[in-house]
Amino acid sequence: MYLHPEAASAGAPSRDVLLVSAIITVSLSVTIVLCGICQWCQRKLGKRYKTSLETVGTPDSSRGRSEKKTIKLPAGGKAANTAPVPGQPPHDESDHKTEPRSSVSDLVNSLTSEMLMLSPGSEDDEGHDGVSRENLGRIQFSVGYNFQESTLTVKIMKAQELPAKDFSGTSDPFVKIYLLPDKKHKLETKVKRKNLNPHWNETFLFEGFPYEKVVQRVLYLQVLDYDRFSRNDPIGEVSIPLNKVDLTQMQTFWKDLKPCSDGSGSRGELLLSLCYNPSANSIVVNIIKARNLKAMDIGGTSDPYVKVWLMYKDKRVEKKKTVVMKRCLNPVFNESFAFDIPTERLRETTIVITVMDKDRLSRNDVIGKIYLSWKSGPGEVKHWKDMIARPRQAVAQWHQLKA
Repeated sequence: MYLHPEAASAGAPSRDVLLVSAIITVSLSVTIVLCGICQWCQRKLGKRYKTSLETVGTPDSSRGRSEKKTIKLPAGGKAANTAPVPGQPPHDESDHKTEPRSSVSDLVNSLTSEMLMLSPGSEDDEGHDGVSRENLGRIQFSVGYNFQESTLTVKIMKAQELPAKDFSGTSDPFVKIYLLPDKKHKLETKVKRKNLNPHWNETFLFEGFPYEKVVQRVLYLQVLDYDRFSRNDPIGEVSIPLNKVDLTQMQTFWKDLKPCSDGSGSRGELLLSLCYNPSANSIVVNIIKARNLKAMDIGGTSDPYVKVWLMYKDKRVEKKKTVVMKRCLNPVFNESFAFDIPTERLRETTIVITVMDKDRLSRNDVIGKIYLSWKSGPGEVKHWKDMIARPRQAVAQWHQLKA
């Protein structure tokens, strides 16, 4: 019996159709498997990637500062700064950290870089959440009371993992000591130059201080970054009510530093993007918008604008700025600025973003700053590295403004 070729083809699929179907099925299966592997790598490896700061300088380096050896306290006593305890060797060795540079870290950077382009206010916004949990370091100190001599002793020992406040990726920390509610009289440690893990080992005596008044005080320690040419930048603070401390003997504490209560932790946020073009040797900084800016004017508002400085080896190279937004705490700028940066200079380059309040009759006020480089805070370093990992693409991130 003879069948016409067209009738035969209508009854069963041809060999070419079956082959194409098989190829499509195999391709889809491989794609699904690869996506699963990428998601698994992202979950497993992404949690392990951490950015660390490089510590620079010698622990015992210090700048000369005038210190008050004795002050008259409201309680009728006096305070003095004494030398380190004899026989106790100063621990001047600081732990140096290096940034991870393995290929696994680069892989995680590229896998997780998509998460940066998030909408403002998202719970997964790492530029926002990362800053709210930012590590400000910790401080070690001891406190005790001598009943025979009516003397309160406070010893500032050391600090660890302080954040970098200077362009060079380090800080010049020192400590102010108060007995609240008295903030007029204070004592200070020496400045430890270019050190994120400083050792002070300085002892302060509050002599002639009755015990019944000591337990009414709060020991307040404020760690600051010394700046010769401008206002000192607050790093963090610790407070401890003395009525909750057993003062019969020297008690030693390790306390995590908290954002300073003078308003430095609530200056608002700025959304900006970075776009690196290696072939053109340029970085484009797009100032997008800000939210919840600190009010600097009497009327409860501000007139914000943004300055962008390009720094190379701690030297100012180029400055650009946005327009002024009148009476606005949530301004939208959407202004872009291009900077020429050769690839070999990237590691020594810092982009400083400063949000200012315009004042017609007096000096403009600083609302807050952001330092973007290889050696800034964890959120800033992540933004910088993701910019490098995604050339020719704008990478946006929210940043908390700092004092």
